[in-house]
Amino acid sequence: MKVKVSRKAHFNAAHRLFRPEWDDEKNTEVFGKCNNPNYHGHNYDLVVSVYGEIDKETGFVMDMKILKALIKDKIEDVLDHKNLNVEVPEFKHLNPTAENIAVFIWNKLRPHIKASKDLEVVLYETPRNFVTYSGE
Repeated sequence: MKVKVSRKAHFNAAHRLFRPEWDDEKNTEVFGKCNNPNYHGHNYDLVVSVYGEIDKETGFVMDMKILKALIKDKIEDVLDHKNLNVEVPEFKHLNPTAENIAVFIWNKLRPHIKASKDLEVVLYETPRNFVTYSGE
């Protein structure tokens, strides 16, 4: 029997959605206000879930203290209060959309979660707009 455990987290970050090879008109048409050349910010909410069998010794799918520390070290410390376009190397040439940020988070966490466990990332850019990524 598989069980899902989840940890919520939060970070604040600024970004700009644009493609440098497009002119201002096309960037504004596609990305609207998110194309602000002075950037704009979000209060991101994050839910990281791990699916797997319950360990017979500990009773855990995953020790939540370990998951909490991983999220802090690999995600919050890297993204919180940052300009994603400027301060996070992976987004210097990758548009920091919610979709791309969710994949980035999944890729940062995946190597630290046992291969026998499934990982899911849900990233809320706003309370009504969110992205889910499970590695597929």
